[in-house]
Amino acid sequence: MKVAVVKYNAGNIFSVIHALQRMGVEPVLTDSVEELRRADRVIFPGQGEASGAMHYLREHGLDVLIPSLKQPVLGICIGQQLMCRHSEEGDVDCLGIFNADVKRFVPVRHEDKIPHMGWNTIHLQTPSDSPLGGEQKSPFKGDLEGSFVYFVHSYYVPVCEHTAAVTDYIHPFSSAMHKDNFYATQFHPEKSGEVGQRILKNFMEL
Repeated sequence: MKVAVVKYNAGNIFSVIHALQRMGVEPVLTDSVEELRRADRVIFPGQGEASGAMHYLREHGLDVLIPSLKQPVLGICIGQQLMCRHSEEGDVDCLGIFNADVKRFVPVRHEDKIPHMGWNTIHLQTPSDSPLGGEQKSPFKGDLEGSFVYFVHSYYVPVCEHTAAVTDYIHPFSSAMHKDNFYATQFHPEKSGEVGQRILKNFMEL
């Protein structure tokens, strides 16, 4: 199986590559349209700033390519946000795969800290349709409901028609999303221990 990781001006990409290597997968890091089109699985990870990331994607034709892909695609962190319609971060139009807009967290109470950083739980919306759940694919017997995963983000996607999992921080938001062959997590599976490793494995087995 050929796994491609999208190369663009975002940080934290190599932690995803290392997580895949621990699974015995040797991915290719590329911004080549042809290589990404030929891959069996595409992972779109990273941390960064939305407008700068979209500028790079447009310069390399990836803004057109990524929404057209037919194989399973997994967006992680800013990858999920860039797969949405628009982001308040830099007031930029994104890839439009998910019909949702990315919002900035606004503290409500004194103890609300931005960014949302650390471990929090996920609550599955559509486990049968999502690589988060799967059928008997995890140490949780196919049910990751209530599992803890790791987050670092200041922007979020509101709960919408494509929400696959919800997390509550200040208010409920989309911690995972799914539409057709496109999957995404706001959290970092590569930093989420055994739960995250299982999610990556489930994605590879789709």
